[in-house]
Amino acid sequence: MSDQTPTRAGNDFEMNRPTIISLLYLGAFLAGVTALIALILSYIWRQEPHDSWEDSHYRYHIRTFWIGLLYFAIGAVLAFVLIGFLVLWAIPVWFAVRAVKALLAAQKHEPIRQVDSWLF
Repeated sequence: MSDQTPTRAGNDFEMNRPTIISLLYLGAFLAGVTALIALILSYIWRQEPHDSWEDSHYRYHIRTFWIGLLYFAIGAVLAFVLIGFLVLWAIPVWFAVRAVKALLAAQKHEPIRQVDSWLF
């Protein structure tokens, strides 16, 4: 038998700060307060020393929260004319897609592309 330790595969899950924020956003489907915690952590961690690829992640996560809140307000107002219910149903999908996109980029230590996008 060999005493060699097995090498790690290139797709192992790594827990870095942008990953934690993405997971908190995904956890918002179970407990909405985790999205607020993710927002607060994004504001705090972007002020601390970090790798350059993380800059876009913090900005992206902060924008995701505030744009999502704006979409929710628009959907709530439009709910009186029934089209708002479609908007309110689309927001969780939009939120999840953005969180997964950020999660995948964080695992690769890549910056987010199209940080200023209002969609995905």
